[in-house]
Amino acid sequence: MPIIKSLLDSDLYKITMLQSVLHKFPNIWVKYRFKCRNSGILWTDNIVNYITDEIDKYCTLTFTKEELDWLGSLRYIKKDLIEFLRIYRPQREHVHITHTPGGTDLDITVEGPWFLTTLFEVPILAIVNEVYFAETVMNEVAIRDMSTFFGTAETRLSQKIEIAKKEKFLFSDFGTRRRFSGYWQNQVIHKLAKELPRDIFGGTSNMYLAMHENLTPIGTMAHEYICVGQSLDSVTLASSQTYMLQAWVDEYRGDLGTALSDTLGTDKFLKDFDLYFAKLYDGVRHDSGDPITWGEKMINHYEALRIDPRTKQFVFSDGLDFEKAARIHKHFKDRAKVSFGIGTNLTNDFEGVTPLNIVMKIVEANNRPVAKISDNPGKTMCEDEGFIKYLRQVSE
Repeated sequence: MPIIKSLLDSDLYKITMLQSVLHKFPNIWVKYRFKCRNSGILWTDNIVNYITDEIDKYCTLTFTKEELDWLGSLRYIKKDLIEFLRIYRPQREHVHITHTPGGTDLDITVEGPWFLTTLFEVPILAIVNEVYFAETVMNEVAIRDMSTFFGTAETRLSQKIEIAKKEKFLFSDFGTRRRFSGYWQNQVIHKLAKELPRDIFGGTSNMYLAMHENLTPIGTMAHEYICVGQSLDSVTLASSQTYMLQAWVDEYRGDLGTALSDTLGTDKFLKDFDLYFAKLYDGVRHDSGDPITWGEKMINHYEALRIDPRTKQFVFSDGLDFEKAARIHKHFKDRAKVSFGIGTNLTNDFEGVTPLNIVMKIVEANNRPVAKISDNPGKTMCEDEGFIKYLRQVSE
């Protein structure tokens, strides 16, 4: 069986961004690049060949009528997007894989029209994860005790559920891109949906699991959406973030109103996120830097604009476990509407397993460099150091 069995086995924000891209940015050419932040990972020939084979299989998939009917039932998805998806198929020619035999370098790039390439990111990351762990961890587990390996992970999951019940915070699954396997994410989501009420377990970013478990699909935009604004001829670099925030509002007219705050750093975001945007958007998402510092800045910003922060949603999604989420929740629960997107700690928490810290980021648009600065220097990814320096200057 292929690792990716459905084009819905991906995050919702890839589809929501695709809709805006089709309507507003159909002529943009982009380039994505894979990066593994772990040191010393050995990408063997077997692993790379396995990854290549799974990407080949992924590129044979199309959306089924059932899947399109489900997508079409979401009130913010428009009919023309459904008709586009009816004929869509991933194009293998857009993906390029190079590898030094027996080395630690794996280079995966995706290049082509934005509307034809944006859906590759999450499935490729999920494939890389599952192949890597199948060829390393699972080979060893098969020799030992499979039931103990998964049984320990299920015990850990039960402990997380008890923390969520006790602390009563709202969270969703954001774990597709770094999951141990599709099988395990399925098990996790099924157990969460069965044992937790919807005011604690709010849903999942994975569309396939949301459809089959009757859960709310979660997601709005990713950094790539803001980044592409840096490449537009008609927009200055300094105003690129506000341009894309406005483009999102124009597309969704009040739906999907969570703004991503750290593409150019929080301080630049606060300069751009004026009274107009602060009223238009339902809330903001944290994805880098210290969450308490970030939350305090957001509260101060809303209060300075004479907006009650208790009416706004604060979504925390950076490297969370349940203990950390509980601490953040206690700090802010009476001062804002707090929720959490938890990824790796939900879908790849096994004894003796070090999760891969892998990303696939957009690095070029319209043959120009683009970049995410973020509040964590380790998350910056760009192929042009001169552009990064200039972008930091205009973001101050």
